[in-house]
Amino acid sequence: MTIGTDKSITVVEIRAAQKRTASGIIKTPCPKSASLSAATGMQLYCKLDYLQRTGSFKERGARNALLMLDAGQAIRGVIAASAGNHALGLAYHGNNLGIPVTVVMPETAPLTKVKNCQEMGARVLQKGAHILEAREEASHLEKSEGLTYINGFDDPDVIAGQGTMGLEIAEQVPNLDAIICPIGGGGLISGIALSLKDHNPNIRIIGVEAQAVSSFAAAMKNGGPILVQMSPSLADGLAVPKVGANAFKIASRLVDQFITVEESDIALAILRLVELEKAVVEGAAATTLAACLCGKLPDLQGKTVVLPLCGGNIDTNILGRVLERGLVKDGRLCRFATEISDRPGGLAQLAKAIAEERGSIHQIEHDRAFGGDDISRVHIQCMVETRNFDHFAKIRDRLTREGFVIKTVMD
Repeated sequence: MTIGTDKSITVVEIRAAQKRTASGIIKTPCPKSASLSAATGMQLYCKLDYLQRTGSFKERGARNALLMLDAGQAIRGVIAASAGNHALGLAYHGNNLGIPVTVVMPETAPLTKVKNCQEMGARVLQKGAHILEAREEASHLEKSEGLTYINGFDDPDVIAGQGTMGLEIAEQVPNLDAIICPIGGGGLISGIALSLKDHNPNIRIIGVEAQAVSSFAAAMKNGGPILVQMSPSLADGLAVPKVGANAFKIASRLVDQFITVEESDIALAILRLVELEKAVVEGAAATTLAACLCGKLPDLQGKTVVLPLCGGNIDTNILGRVLERGLVKDGRLCRFATEISDRPGGLAQLAKAIAEERGSIHQIEHDRAFGGDDISRVHIQCMVETRNFDHFAKIRDRLTREGFVIKTVMD
């Protein structure tokens, strides 16, 4: 059975969830970031919920939903379909509370998350190419084994649990003007909106989605949840093809503004958080800072704003590539194509000019086979580390003055 679909959700349930889960959930800090405030012109506070035991806010809703089970449900166990954070939260707190947990993950789920769920005592099954196919398998097991299904973003007990973050923020940042919250299935922003609007109706609730996975924007346009096509995104934690009905009902009336951000904005935000805050977060969490950096919220200049850094489970295998994309967006990693002499000294002349302009060659690729009719010349692609776009422009001008023809500048 699926629990909680007919329950109302108010701040009363959220306060009860906070008391119920207090012994197992970390009250995470929410410090002001001087560096990010200077970079954005806002007074930014970061809610560090990636410091939860499993690295994400999902523990809040998972623990509350598990504690709301009756004795029979707790004995039989629970099941969920999840690609990562919800599965981790259920596995950890299920093990802590002695409740059997089964999670169905897509076959594409990161191996580290599969392994971590297993080590936390969960039964992990991998089924389907995406989360919808994993959900079908979970539904079959729910019925055949008498398990209780816990939806990771739309179960009212889960939404109430996520809302406890809002109660903490209201206490930690008393003069709050706005909060920018990621939207996937809608559970987090719904719970936070209920908490903060009850505390102060004038607090602006701003939702942010990755453009590649914008199911909430589609629901707003449609007037209700609708299935959308997902595209690959750095914010894989927000890749929910259909927003939750309960979550949408709450968020559509309480959230003041919705925006989307590009993949390059997310990559730059991950880079900024690593460099300025020494915080390693996943793409879904970085969308909050991306919203501040992309220029879509100019009216928040000088305002006190909280960014929930809600998850830190980025795949280490792709972190390096994401940081490089951030460097490209920032103008600190640039590449161009040109032609040099294939005789001794040709490459040295190019390298000398770049070095004298304080650039650093990151990578060079030679193309001799397709270099044209003049076999004394060779085509190259050169990647250069620079300070910013202006610095690269100076390097390009220097090379042009020395006779190099810059044929292509590649983003």
